[in-house]
Amino acid sequence: MDRFSFLNAAHTAFFADLYEQYIENPDSVEPSWRSFFQGFDFAASDYGSGLFEAVPQQNGVAAPDFSGVPEKIQKEFKVLNLIEGYRTRGHLFTKTNPVRDRRTYSPTLELENFGLSNADLDTVFDAAKEINLQPSTLRQIIDHLTKVYCQHIGVEYMYIRNPEVRKWIQDRLGVNENLPAFSDEAKKHILLKLNEAVAFENFLHTKYVGQKRFSLEGAEALIPALDALVEAAAEKGVEQFVMGMAHRGRLNVLANIFGKSTSDIFSEFDGKDYDDDALFDGDVKYHLGLTADKKTRTGKNININLAPNPSHLETVGAVIEGIARAKQDKYFPEDNSKVLPIALHGDAAVAGQGIVYEIVQMAGLDGYKTGGTIHLVVNNQVGFTTNYLDARTSTYCTDIAKVTLSPVLHVNADDVEAVVHAMLFALDYRMKFGGDVFIDLLGYRKYGHNEGDEPRFTQPKLYKIIAKHKNPREIYAAELLSSGVIQEGFVKELEQQYKAVLEENLEASRKKDLTIITPFMQNEWEGFSQASEEQMLQKVNTAFSKEMLDEIAEVITQLPTDKKFINKIQKLINDRKAMYFENDKLDWAMGELLAYGSLLTEGYNVRLSGQDVERGTFSHRHAVVKVEDSEEEVVLLNRLKEQNGNFQVYNSLLSEYGVVGFDYGYALASPRTLTIWEAQFGDFSNGAQIMIDQYISAAEDKWNNQNGLVMLLPHGYEGQGAEHSSARMERYLQLCANHNMYIADCTTPANFFHLLRRQMKTTFRKPLIVFTPKSLLRHPAAVSTVEELAEGTFHEVLDDPAADPKKVKTLVFCTGKFYYDLVAERENLGRDDVAFVRLEQLFPLPVEQLKEVIAKYSNADDYVWAQEEPRNMGAYSYMLMNFTEVKFRVASLKAYSAPAAGSYTRAKKRHAAAIAMVFDKDLFN
Repeated sequence: MDRFSFLNAAHTAFFADLYEQYIENPDSVEPSWRSFFQGFDFAASDYGSGLFEAVPQQNGVAAPDFSGVPEKIQKEFKVLNLIEGYRTRGHLFTKTNPVRDRRTYSPTLELENFGLSNADLDTVFDAAKEINLQPSTLRQIIDHLTKVYCQHIGVEYMYIRNPEVRKWIQDRLGVNENLPAFSDEAKKHILLKLNEAVAFENFLHTKYVGQKRFSLEGAEALIPALDALVEAAAEKGVEQFVMGMAHRGRLNVLANIFGKSTSDIFSEFDGKDYDDDALFDGDVKYHLGLTADKKTRTGKNININLAPNPSHLETVGAVIEGIARAKQDKYFPEDNSKVLPIALHGDAAVAGQGIVYEIVQMAGLDGYKTGGTIHLVVNNQVGFTTNYLDARTSTYCTDIAKVTLSPVLHVNADDVEAVVHAMLFALDYRMKFGGDVFIDLLGYRKYGHNEGDEPRFTQPKLYKIIAKHKNPREIYAAELLSSGVIQEGFVKELEQQYKAVLEENLEASRKKDLTIITPFMQNEWEGFSQASEEQMLQKVNTAFSKEMLDEIAEVITQLPTDKKFINKIQKLINDRKAMYFENDKLDWAMGELLAYGSLLTEGYNVRLSGQDVERGTFSHRHAVVKVEDSEEEVVLLNRLKEQNGNFQVYNSLLSEYGVVGFDYGYALASPRTLTIWEAQFGDFSNGAQIMIDQYISAAEDKWNNQNGLVMLLPHGYEGQGAEHSSARMERYLQLCANHNMYIADCTTPANFFHLLRRQMKTTFRKPLIVFTPKSLLRHPAAVSTVEELAEGTFHEVLDDPAADPKKVKTLVFCTGKFYYDLVAERENLGRDDVAFVRLEQLFPLPVEQLKEVIAKYSNADDYVWAQEEPRNMGAYSYMLMNFTEVKFRVASLKAYSAPAAGSYTRAKKRHAAAIAMVFDKDLFN
C-alpha cells in the first residue's frame, strides 16, 4: 500500500492550519502527519536539493523519498512555501527606496525557487486559505502577496516566536492588502500637514540662508505621520506622549506637531539673548524641547512632551523612557498604555550607537519597562558624509529590533499614505501587545548634514538624483489631483495661507528684544523654583521625629515570622535591631534605610536602581531580602505603618549609560521622588560619561531644566586595584560651576541621612553626586547615634571633635574615608598638635564655614590638604583653584596615570607614605 495514501483522503484546504499546528507543537498532530511534515521540513532544508525530490545521502543523513506523494499535494506545499517566502523575505524586494536602487538579494521570490513555474499560474490552490483567501489561482495568490509584502511597505516579523502575535500581524497586513484606504477628507488633512512640513522648510530656507536647521526635506511625511499617530492614540486612550528625537526635522516637529510659536523659533534664528541670563545660558535651537497641552480634532485633551537633547543623538532615548515610566507610575500605575514613548532616530545613529542596545534591553524589565515604544527612524541613507554601506554591517539600520523580536516596517517616505498607514499599524501593535515596534522611514537628505554643507563632495551621483527628485507634497498632490480628490490650485492656496501666518509671526518676532525659553515639563514642577549657589548653601531643616524613627526602625529590624530566611540574613536584621534599640550605634546601611523610611512617611517616593542595589555591591543594604525556600522578595521598607510614599528598588541590567539616562529622565518627570542611581563601583560611572557631561552637569544651564537625580559612587582606596578605588572625584569637580549640582563625600551615617533628606526638603532640585564608602560601611568608628539623626542637620564641614584648638599647629583638610586612616595614625603617634577638618560637601564649597574653622585654630601655621588619591586626581586641584584663604601643603601620592596600584603591597606602601606626609612637613612625594 502507498505509504502516503492517507493524503488522498484529506482535503488540502486544511493543510496550512495543520502545518502551522505542527510547527508550534509537533506532538499535537497525528503521527503519520507528523512524519510527513518532518520529511517536508527535511526536504526543504539544506540537506535537500529541492522540495519533495529524492536526494542521495548527505553528511551521513539519508533524505526521505517523496516520490509517492500525489503531485497535487506536493504543489500545495510548494505554494505554502512560496507564501512563507514572501512573509520571510518579501521586505528585501520592496519599492521602499525613493532615490537609490536597492541592493540585490538571493534567492529571489521567483517561482522556480519554490519548485513552481508559469505553467502553474492559473491552477487553483487551496493553500490560498493560509492568506485568508478562498481557493485561488497561483496568479491571484502572487498578486495578493506582492501587494502585501513588496510594495511601499516592507514588513519584518517572521522571527517573532509567539504564534498569536504573528497571526495578528498577518491578519492586520491582509486588511486591504496592506494598502492605505483613507477617506477623501483624511487625504486632504494628510496633504494639509504635508504642506505645512514642506512650506515650513521652504520658508526657513529663504529667510535664513545657510543657517543650520537640519531640515526635514526628503522625509516630510514624518509630520502627517506623527499627526495621525497623536490623533489615533488619543482615541485609543493615550493621554500623554513623551517623544525624543535628534536634530533632523526637530524644528518642523516643534512647529507643526507641538504647536511651538514660530515667532519664538524665528527669534532663536535671529540669535537674540534670553529673557533671563542669571541662571540660564541656553542652547542651539535644534536641541530645545517643549511641553504642550493639545486638543485633538475630536476634542480629546492630551499632553505632549518633546525632550531636549544634546548632539549625542541617542542619549535622549534613555531619558524619554525614564520620563514615560515616571509618568506611568505617577498617573496611571495600573495602565501603562496611557503614556506613549516615541523615539525618533537617525539611521546612522540607531545602527552605530551602543546605547540603543542598552535601551532596547530595558524594554521588558520590571524596573524600566514602559509598555512599548514606537521607534521611528528618519532614514537619510547617509550619516553626515558616510554612506550606509560604511555605517553598518547589518542589512538594515533597524536590525536592533530583532533583539526584542519587535516588528519592523520599512516604508517609502515618498508615499505619505503608506507612511501614515504604517504608523497606525505601529500604534495598533503597541496598544495590543505592549511591545516595541520600529518604522524605518526611507527618504533622503536634501542639503547635506546641515544647510551650509556641500553633499556633492562625498555623494555626487546620489545628489544629482536628489536635485531632480520631486518632494513628497508634489507627488501626493499630483495623485490627489488625478483621482479628483482636490482641484487645481488647492495646494497653492494651502501654501499661501500657511506662509502668510509665518510672515506675520516673523514680523512679530523681530519686534521682540529677547528670546523666551519655556522650561520643559514645567507642569510637573509647580512649587519649585531655581536656586543660586548662595541658596544651595543655606541650611535646610532635615530633623525628624525620634518617635517616628523608632517606629521605622521597629519595622525594618523585624523579619516576618511566618517565613524562613537564611541564617546570615536573620543575624544581620537582629544586629540592626541591637544597634538601634540597645547600642545606639547606627552603621551606614541603617542610616541610609532610615533616611528612606523617613521620607516615605512624609509622602515622598523613593526609587533606587543600579547593578545589585537590592543587596548592595558590598552586601550592606539588603533593602530586599529573599525567603530561603521560595526566593520570595520581602521589602521591609514597604511595610511601614505610616507609609505615604512608594519605595521601589531594582537591580538593573549591566548598563551604566542607558540606566543613568533612564533614571535622569525619571527624576526629570518626578521631582517628588528621591531618584537614586548607584554605581557598582564609583569609577563604573564613566560608562555613563555622556549623560554626566551633557545632562547632569549642564541641563539646567542649557535647557532651564532642574533635576534631582542622586548618584551614589563607591569610592575609597582599600588596595582593590585601579578600577575599584577611585570614583574620579576630580572629573565631577571640574564640571561644577555656578549652581549646577551638589558634590558630597560624607563620613558619618548621620550626615548621609541628612544629606538624602535635604535633597527632598528643598524647594529646588539639583543633581547630587555622593562619593560613598566601602570599608566605612562596617568601620567601628563610622557610626552615628539616633539623636544625631533625629535632631541633627547636614554639616558641610565637620570639625575635629577630639582636637584642642590651642595645641594645634597643623590643620589638615580632607574628605571621606581618609579621615579615619589619619585619625588612627594620630592615635598611633600620640600627636595632639594635628587636627582634621572634614570637607563633607565639596560643591558648592562652604567657604565661610571653612573660614570659621580656620579662625578657631589661631595657633596653626601649617595647612595641609591631604588625600589618598594621586596628586593629579581627587580634590586637590579643585581646592587650589577655589579656596585661597590659606596656602596648602599637599600630602598625597605623586601624580599617576592610573588611579591606584594593582599590587596590594604597593598600594599599602603608597597609602602609608601619603599619611606620613601629613605628620612630617619635610616629606614630599
